[in-house]
Formats: sequence, structure tokens, C-alpha cells
Amino acid sequence: MMATTRLRANRFPRGRAIVGFTTLRLAFAAVFVAAFALQPSPAAAQVIETAAENAFVIDDATGSIILSKNADQPVIPASMAKVMTLELVFQAISEGQLSLNDEFPISETAWRKGGAPSRTATMFAAVNSTVRLEDLLRGLMIHTANDASIAIAEGMAGSEAAFAALMNERAKELGLESADFINATGLPEKEDGSATTMSVRDLVVLARHVIRTYPELYRYFSEPEFTWNGIRQLNKNPLITSSIGVDGLFTGYQEGTGYGMVASAERDGQRIVAAIHGLSSGNKRVSEMQKLIAWGFRSFDKITLFQADEAVGRVGVFGGTSGSVALAGAEPIRILIPKGTKSKLRARIVYEGPLRAPVEEGQRVGTLRILNDEDLLSAVPLYATQSVAVGPIYSRALDAAYELMVGLIHSGVDAAINN
Repeated sequence: MMATTRLRANRFPRGRAIVGFTTLRLAFAAVFVAAFALQPSPAAAQVIETAAENAFVIDDATGSIILSKNADQPVIPASMAKVMTLELVFQAISEGQLSLNDEFPISETAWRKGGAPSRTATMFAAVNSTVRLEDLLRGLMIHTANDASIAIAEGMAGSEAAFAALMNERAKELGLESADFINATGLPEKEDGSATTMSVRDLVVLARHVIRTYPELYRYFSEPEFTWNGIRQLNKNPLITSSIGVDGLFTGYQEGTGYGMVASAERDGQRIVAAIHGLSSGNKRVSEMQKLIAWGFRSFDKITLFQADEAVGRVGVFGGTSGSVALAGAEPIRILIPKGTKSKLRARIVYEGPLRAPVEEGQRVGTLRILNDEDLLSAVPLYATQSVAVGPIYSRALDAAYELMVGLIHSGVDAAINN
């Protein structure tokens, strides 16, 4: 059963949060009302337009959605799918299963499909040679090398198909809802024309995870060039050396679907992560990404709604020594809002209910969904601020009876809403 606790917006001065909670018993749920909003500026904020068919842009620190356009539509990411290949390698390195000094063989398959004969992006690794993992990673991250991607996949899983299965399994763990990987490169399969698909939202979620989880490995993206085996290759990301702060990730192109890019940029302590797809040319791809990143850096105010560990609200607990538990974020909960706009902030705690005892302190319980009018700005994980032990038998019996009544009433309410 999905339960919600709503927080409605009032005003707070000078961008600070004044939070007060009022408990309301409405038929079957406890609803907690919080107060927070903004002092609007007099000027109207510019609304950005993009020529991209699909776009998703977020502020990394707050998770605030800056732009969303057809963000959940599956597209063919081409080489941008290599972010998932890297995630699996980075995870194995971080867990001690692989080291940067491990050597991987270059099979004939890797050489033919991704090496010199393929006429695709390659680091020109010789067939039947062995290459250090660090060199393969640099070839993959700096020059989008397909031979490096295939060699890694074969070395880790035995075959590219087996590695793709691992990619799909890991994608589910990371919550990538539309991702379907068929290989480690993102290239379409010549035999049947099949191709990897994923949404631009999934690309941003994955990129953000990689940046935050593996910063020491992510840094290879920002190297402007890579010389290996006597061959000097420039970074294929045209924005790496630009002034807007881009420090990594991939471009992609697939005939018939257009040009795309997933990129991250950092400036003055703020990081923007963005993915676009469906542009008509490589130059248009670059100009659109530059425009969106620059707009994200200059056009928003950051607002702190709750400090780390500050209670956001309470949700009911069935069968416990306490009838409810307070929820809070692990980090300060902040959002970006467009400069110069009147904001209608609302927030809702969404959790799987009923929440049953025992509840452990630090247990993830739900998500705080923050909206500006009807637009989702951010979704922040919420955790229990204290433990709630299992209560005595008589308390559990009363809660069980109440839960039965709640379930009957809840079904009726859902029907009314859906109709």
C-alpha cells in the first residue's frame, strides 16, 4: 500500500525554512503539514527551450530537476551506454575484485568489432595482445574505444553477451527503469539490427551515481589526450577543454536517431549533470549542451529546506512501542528554484505502508517529493531518526484491527481518486 504524508507551502523570509507540523487524522492516515516557501523576486525568470528531442538536466547537490523534456522515452544512446560498462568495472575495482594493473587479452572478436577493422572509435589494440586495465579504461573514457569496452566485457564475464546480462542486472539495482543493454559498446548489432536503449533520465541517474561513488576513477574523463602504444589520441568529448567546466562522460551518435551527449560540469562548487539526445548534428549537440549547462549555473537560487537529520515529518508505525517515527534526510535537503519566479512549493512524504515494527534508526523509510506547483523538483530519500521496537501483544492486536479498517477505507479512497 502506498501511503503519503503531505507538506503544504506557506512563506518563510529571506529563503530560510520555518517548519511547523500539525497532526491531522483524516479517515485512515496521519497527515503532517509543514510550512516553507520563498520570497519571490519581481522579475520573471527565463524559460529555457532546447532543440533536443530528449533532455534531462539536474543539479547534483540538491537533485533538483532543472529541465525535463521527454526524459523517460527510451532512446538509442550509442556510446553513451558505456557509462554502464564503466560502472561495472569501477564497482569491481572498488570491491577489490580487479586492480588497475590487471591485464586483459584483446581477442579477435574485440579487434574485429571494436579495433582497427571496425572503423569505429578504437585505441588500436593489437589482436592477441594483452593490455593493462588502466590503459583500457583511459582508452575507453578518453577516446570512447570500442575495442577496450569489448576486451573489458570479455575479461570480466567471458563474453560480451554475458557482460550485457550483468549490465541489465546492475541497472535494475540502480533503479534505471528503461535501460536494456545488449552489449558493452552501445553499438547496434549488425546481425539483427538490435540496439541498446535507455532514457536520458536513466543516463543522468547513472552518470550521477558514477561521479559520486567513484570520484578517483571518474577523473580519467578529464584528461585532454591519451598516448598509448605510440599513438596519440585527443579526448573525443569536445567540451572537456571548454570554459564551462565540463569534466567528463560521453557523446553518442546513431544514424536515424541523431546526436546525443551525457555530460557533467562543475563551477564554484556546483555540479550540473545533463543528457540530451536527438540533435541534427555534432555542432548542434555541443551548442545545446553548452547552453543548458550555462543556464543551469546562472538561472537558479539554492534554498535549504531542512538541515541534515532535521525531522521532515512523522509516519505511523504499526505494532511498535511508538505509534509513529520521525523521518529526516541524511544530508541537508536543498532545492534549486528559478530566479525571479513565484514558487508554489509543496512536498509529500511517500512511503510503503503500513510501516511495521521493528524500525531501525537509519532505515530508509520513504521519499520526500518536492514540487513547484505540479513540476517535480526533487525526490530525496528519508530515513528513520530513531528505532522503534516491537510493542506488547495487546498493542499489536489493536494495531492489527486498525490496519484492517485502514485497508478497507484506503481501497475506497484509491478508487475515488482514480476515478
